[in-house]
Amino acid sequence: MRLKRIPLAVAAGAVAALALASCSPGGPSTPSSSGSASGSASSSGSAAPEQAAQIDGSGKLDLKDIQTQDGELKVSVGSTEFGGYNTLTPATYDTYSSSISALYGSGFFYFGTDGKVIPNTTLGTAEVVTDNPLQIKYTINKDAVWSDGTPITVADAVLAWGSQNASLLGADGKTPVFNNVSGDLVQLVPKGPEGDVSGKEFTVTYKEPNLDWKLQTFMAQPAHVVAKQAGMSIEDLVAALRAQDKDKLAKAGAFWSTGWNKGAGQLPAADLNVSSGPYILDSWQKGQSVTLVPNPKYWGPKAGVSKLTFRFVDSGAMVQALQNKDLDVMSPQPTLDTLKQLEALGASVKIIKGDTMTWEHVDFNFAGTSVFKDDVNLRKAFAMCIPREQIVEQLIKPLNPEAKVLNSRVSFPGDELYDRVVKDAYPAADYDKVNVEGAKKLVDESSAKKTNGKVTVRIGYNAPNPRRANEVQLIKASCDQAGFDVKDISAEGFSAEGGPVTKNDYDAFLFAWAGSGQLTSDSNIYMTGMPQNYGKYSNAEVDKQLTITKTTMDLTKHGDALLGAEKQLWTDMFSVPIFQHPGIDAAGSDVTNVIHTNTQDGITWNADQWQRVAK
Repeated sequence: MRLKRIPLAVAAGAVAALALASCSPGGPSTPSSSGSASGSASSSGSAAPEQAAQIDGSGKLDLKDIQTQDGELKVSVGSTEFGGYNTLTPATYDTYSSSISALYGSGFFYFGTDGKVIPNTTLGTAEVVTDNPLQIKYTINKDAVWSDGTPITVADAVLAWGSQNASLLGADGKTPVFNNVSGDLVQLVPKGPEGDVSGKEFTVTYKEPNLDWKLQTFMAQPAHVVAKQAGMSIEDLVAALRAQDKDKLAKAGAFWSTGWNKGAGQLPAADLNVSSGPYILDSWQKGQSVTLVPNPKYWGPKAGVSKLTFRFVDSGAMVQALQNKDLDVMSPQPTLDTLKQLEALGASVKIIKGDTMTWEHVDFNFAGTSVFKDDVNLRKAFAMCIPREQIVEQLIKPLNPEAKVLNSRVSFPGDELYDRVVKDAYPAADYDKVNVEGAKKLVDESSAKKTNGKVTVRIGYNAPNPRRANEVQLIKASCDQAGFDVKDISAEGFSAEGGPVTKNDYDAFLFAWAGSGQLTSDSNIYMTGMPQNYGKYSNAEVDKQLTITKTTMDLTKHGDALLGAEKQLWTDMFSVPIFQHPGIDAAGSDVTNVIHTNTQDGITWNADQWQRVAK
């Protein structure tokens, strides 16, 4: 699936871009291998090798002829409700939902544990035909079928491509025909996948060079399902997609956008609930859990267990649930208290620690009711009073003693670009240390509305989140001294459809981007009008520089353009980066193949391989 960035409701090569991934809100940092790669157990009870090798060093385990165990494994990655079958809409594209949908979807590539992009040869192959123009040939596995037995073909690739066009608007001239979180693939590949509709081979030709061609989504939802729901033949649907005919695609787009997702607890009808991955959705209890079972038509390696359940558990309750065997694997907010609780459980659990590519930040709102939207100096004043060093010292260093304040939006410490950003783009003198007096002066000079001499700032995050609650308390204690009155307006659905973020009815948003090895994802966040530019920021220079990052294969030019964008983002005070997230996951000692990854895919990145230890 397309790998890019998303907002997280919880703590979530070469020149690095702080990017997001496929199903899910950097570039490679130092690889981490804290997780155990122990062997699996088959359903017959015979033990697999003690140490299974990982593909290409960081990919999935090579488990040979694994057999599905009869039994259930229960995992929680947070308390956030599943978004629905289609997790590629702006309202459902988050790491929580993506951790589930990744198990019933297939892509041509996936991220290894260190951010390396690894071919998924189970679905098929992709190879460069020519460099100029950049042309790629895809070959779908001859045995690849959807869970209803329908062959996976070029038609599915055309749907994946054709649904990614933010410029294709409906009758009102405002709403995209396909409400896809990704909106630029049609522009990148104007002709789309070329090949026989019912065949297994297609080629794509890029308009410009593209460093991230491996990460583009050319497989997602089933075209035969969309065609049927739109009252079209597959051939007519493909023709309309290739022509980008908004009128002929109206019904198809409406179903794609809303037809699969009917609300919490409501799975699609059986004929709509199809899978191209090792698992398929089986049940959904609103507010409680989603359960998957093996896809009987999957042509690849067998699913690890006969039932895999994602439970919606608050981070604060996960350790107790693990101890009580109500969970087998957990991915909590990494806090010192959680770590101590896990350590107290001794040998009954495996603690899985490592660095992550997820980074925390405060983003400003440039639209709607925001007090910051037309006042760059007020944004700078707020940035000056955010106690970033104190936040890191009190909340992060107890988990990672080496943690430091993050001063870049486009690279991580350890990347070559990071040092250039800090030297040439980051205004260290203004933001290295808290400057209450300097901030107060800017607040006093601002024409923003004041109540009792103070400017009210509404800051929010997706609640509950104890660490972010602590962050806001520290921000308030500091910034209230500078003439602000910080109000915590967090809510469970703060960034969900209909919430403050989608209505632009807030001033600042505290969340994280989860990273991967993608190099060009910044454009989807910082460029004008892009789907993940939630605060409606717009700057011509940023648009220019990030366009370069998307249209060059030269890593030096790519890095220079990111640096140029970063300079402007600091000048405009788009956001305030704070820290890189530490990662702490855990599993019961009787569960094997649970392995740490530093990408946004999280602990469930290879959940299809989890099993019980053979007794």
